Formats: sequence, C-alpha cells, structure tokens
Amino acid sequence: MFQLLIAFVSRIYAFFQRTMPTNILIRATHTRRGLEWGVPAMLFAIVYVVIAAALAQWVAGGAPGWINLLVLVCLWNAIKFAVNGPITLVRLVRVRALERRHHDAEVASSESLSVG
Repeated sequence: MFQLLIAFVSRIYAFFQRTMPTNILIRATHTRRGLEWGVPAMLFAIVYVVIAAALAQWVAGGAPGWINLLVLVCLWNAIKFAVNGPITLVRLVRVRALERRHHDAEVASSESLSVG
C-alpha cells in the first residue's frame, strides 16, 4: 500500500514538473543558456504577489472561499521565483568562473605550444 502511494505521488510530481508553466520556466532557467534569465525571472514573483493580493481582496469582498486556493498557488509561485533568482545567480557565477579557468588554461597551453 505504501509503495502504491509513493508511486502515485511520484507520477503526479512528474506530471506537474512537465506540464505546469512555472515549473517549465524555472527548469529552463537552470540550463546554461537560461542561467542569465534567472534574476530577471524574479520579477514574476512581484506579479504573483500582486495577483495574490488582488484575489485576497476579492475574497474579503465576498467572493467564494475556494479562491483562497488560488491565493495560495500564487504565493507559492512567488516564493519559487524569489528563491530561484539567487540560486541561478550563484550557479551563473560558478559556471562563468569555470569557463574562464578553462579558457585561461587553453590560452596558456596554446602559448606554450607556439613558443616551443
């Protein structure tokens, strides 16, 4: 029974990772080309907070209570984007430092070959 539950949850997780737009965007910012877009993508966090605030005001004004679920989803997406920005920035700095080291090593080896 426990294995069935774990299998079910993992399939749902995989489905959400493949199909939900925010997960696709965050996954795209973790590629080498996308690392540069991690910090600008943090601006989506502001958009999600504004949407959540507007929905919360709507609920306070008498809208159906299930809209609070949308508020929670918006806040969760805002947290995901706010945390993703610094992570991609650190990864970008590390990748660029590694690329610089490789480039410097190639330049040094080519200079030693041309001298000798």
